[in-house]
Amino acid sequence: MEILSDWQRILFNDLPYEFLIEIAFRCFVMFTAALITLRLTGKRGIKQLSVFELVIIISLGSAAGDPMFYEDVGLIPALAVFIFVLLFYRLLTWLSSKSEKFETFVEGKPIYIVEYGQICFNNFKREDLSTEELFMELRNQSVSHLGQVKLAILEPSGILSIYFYKPEEVKTGLCILPREYSNKLENITAAGEYGCTCCGYIVRTEPVSKLMCPNCKTYKWAVTSDEQRSQ
Repeated sequence: MEILSDWQRILFNDLPYEFLIEIAFRCFVMFTAALITLRLTGKRGIKQLSVFELVIIISLGSAAGDPMFYEDVGLIPALAVFIFVLLFYRLLTWLSSKSEKFETFVEGKPIYIVEYGQICFNNFKREDLSTEELFMELRNQSVSHLGQVKLAILEPSGILSIYFYKPEEVKTGLCILPREYSNKLENITAAGEYGCTCCGYIVRTEPVSKLMCPNCKTYKWAVTSDEQRSQ
């Protein structure tokens, strides 16, 4: 009897069988909370894994960790967490296959970040990205100015898909090299083409003080370039 009592403690830790119902509820609440939280925080830092897959990993990792350290956490409830998470995964996958709107909510959708050499300002504001992060991603693909980029799409996985102009199609664009971009101008002292440091809008202007960007309503400009992208 003592051995049976020990097994009862190891497997259930003296918890009633009805506690499995509470586990299902806890899993549903925490799984949903984790999913919504990650969707609201945007895609930054999530590479290759979708938000949905990341929630699965976090949920299973948490369920596996506690029973390893705390004697008051039974093994059966922890295993039940695995089962319920997998059931929720199957359910959400099925719902995603039946509803495009639900799939978009769970997985997210591709977002146009750069279009025809200019940042899509409204889309960009909604994502948890800074211009420095975007430009770093572009520089990693040998982009020196926005005029080399036809399209840049932020995928649901957080990866930036980039479509380049052909060499003969490259247009004038905001230079994103650190030295040139960091030299931001509010007062333009020489005539020429300048790019808005916030959205990449290009303007040809004479010397002027406090020139406002008509696209994003900011006042800082940097030099432009029309050179072809290095292969």
